[in-house]
Amino acid sequence: MKEKRSRDLLESIVIITGMSGSGKHTAYKSFEDMGFFCVDNLPTALAPRLAQLAHASAGKITRLALVVDSRSVDGADGFEELCRRMKDFSDTCTVLFLEASDEVIARRYSETRRIHPMARSSSLIEGIVKERNELSHLREMANVVIDTSRLGVHELRRDIQERFGSESPVSGINLSLISFGFKHGIPLNADLLFDVRFLPNPFFVDELKLKTGEDSEVVEYMVNFPETFEIIGKILDLLLYLLPRFAREGKSYCTVGIGCTGGRHRSVMVVNQLQRRLREEGYDPAVAHRDSGLGAV
Repeated sequence: MKEKRSRDLLESIVIITGMSGSGKHTAYKSFEDMGFFCVDNLPTALAPRLAQLAHASAGKITRLALVVDSRSVDGADGFEELCRRMKDFSDTCTVLFLEASDEVIARRYSETRRIHPMARSSSLIEGIVKERNELSHLREMANVVIDTSRLGVHELRRDIQERFGSESPVSGINLSLISFGFKHGIPLNADLLFDVRFLPNPFFVDELKLKTGEDSEVVEYMVNFPETFEIIGKILDLLLYLLPRFAREGKSYCTVGIGCTGGRHRSVMVVNQLQRRLREEGYDPAVAHRDSGLGAV
């Protein structure tokens, strides 16, 4: 029985298939990083049921990616039926087929020392040729074909993100800002570190000593010094240059540490200002003030 369509269809469904050793696992992880609900090697008979559950998730699942390989495909007719039924749940249902040359696939299997699923009782090349013949009908049905022979992991991820990502490079990276005090050690998970200990220190102002960089009095004190916004501007410019390039190369997370002596005043104020400026540029950074509650130092 055909499932009932509604205005609340899934945003998109992608069926990932192709040659073993062509990069389906990398594609799977790429879609997962883009926020798709992903399932690997699901029996084709269960795929429509999964789409139905996603459709009924009240918006919790809006994009679905399924990996279908030679082990779960039931011939051309079965795959065509799968695609037809998945279109009941999304106006955008794409078949992505990944392939690579026989020589490249053979080299990849030799390097990983894994057994090709079609070569358990034959040579590796014979298994590759057999699978290519069996999947030829899937390739003909594909909307998108990517030859990964000359692509590394990062290049394939970037290609998939450019083709299927609804997020721009601006929002495609998980950005965190953390203030800290060098006195208490640098954050071990920081990708970038900036030292703002050269800025005037509110610690030496009696009425500000016990406050933090989140208090308006500290902020008002620091904005009186031109170097405060000079360093904020320079850090911002560098981040706006680096972050899209990090995202393009497949980097999913970036943690930026801003440090002062005790982590209570200058670094806190700078992080808050950077968060505001980055939001204006389309980012949504998470913020943590690691040492602001440790006492005046």
